[in-house]
Amino acid sequence: MAVAICPGTFDPITMGHVDIITRASSIFDTVIVAILVNHGKRQMFSTEERLEMLRAACAHLPNVEIDHFEGLLVDYVKRRGAHVVIRGLRVVSDFEFEMTMALMNRKLDPTIETMYIMASMEYSFLSSSLVKEVAALGGDIRCLVPASIAERVAARCRGEA
Repeated sequence: MAVAICPGTFDPITMGHVDIITRASSIFDTVIVAILVNHGKRQMFSTEERLEMLRAACAHLPNVEIDHFEGLLVDYVKRRGAHVVIRGLRVVSDFEFEMTMALMNRKLDPTIETMYIMASMEYSFLSSSLVKEVAALGGDIRCLVPASIAERVAARCRGEA
């Protein structure tokens, strides 16, 4: 059984994330979407809220599991019995950062591979940071995040929830 881990902060999950997760789910038997809990980085949504939003956004994908972890990604990957990490790439600058991370992970555990999935053209500009900025300024984010969470994200970004 081929298991892959798709890690990230997902603060919040965007349609670009959903696109990568959906495409990975067609390649692997199981895709575990895992929120990295980083206590040193301030998130807009709590881990529990992000888990809820991921579950809602990925409910249509039966082979996708939602989870969270702390610590090293390679340790989490081993605990979950996976050997592949899925990462999305939007632009060339993403590749430089992602390559550094993949090489470090390979140094820590040479049995773990990183697989990159290119963002679909329609989402190549999209990031969680941009979604938060547009929503905070009153812009319409319904085409940027899953419909099931759009109003929740917009309200939080406007400081209403």
